[in-house]
Amino acid sequence: MEHLIKQYPLEQGALEIQYIEEFFGEFRRRKTAAEIAQRLRGREHLVLMAEAPLPDDPSAVVPVSYRVVHEIKADEEEPKLADLVARLRDAVRFEGRKVLYTWIGGTRRDWRGQGHFRALTEEQEAWAFGAGFHEVVVKTKNKFHEMRATLDHLRFEVIKFEPYPADNAESKVYLSKRLDAGVLKDHRSLRTVIQV
Repeated sequence: MEHLIKQYPLEQGALEIQYIEEFFGEFRRRKTAAEIAQRLRGREHLVLMAEAPLPDDPSAVVPVSYRVVHEIKADEEEPKLADLVARLRDAVRFEGRKVLYTWIGGTRRDWRGQGHFRALTEEQEAWAFGAGFHEVVVKTKNKFHEMRATLDHLRFEVIKFEPYPADNAESKVYLSKRLDAGVLKDHRSLRTVIQV
């Protein structure tokens, strides 16, 4: 199966992500286009969306999966990112390296298991390697079993676990993948990328 991936510029991508997040019931709070644009403005980033035909109408193509990634630096000033860097300091070396953070993403429930998220991840890795990034980090919660399994299958390594004593399902899991030419050789998805 060949995956259709669109790479969006900042403003249009932020609007597309705001739209697609309406289809994700597991997100307690959805990101607005303004929040997305504010976070990404002034830093290296990538906004990708996979599209696929509707099962009952193959002529209609809809967004089914997305990824938003951005650079994260040792000297972050935004409070949430500064906190993330502080939490990762013992597990990730930031100095003298480019680190990519997988901020938000997902696949619509009806399209899971079809390789869309893998295709987006592989495209993200190819872009990041070409842009000189050394490592990709991602944060998830222990309760997101499907996400953890997908990241494991994509060869992300757990680098930190933060227990949440009241409910282990809410514990945070941090994962990482080092980028080198060998990573690109492991890519399996067929994908067509269109710059919007």
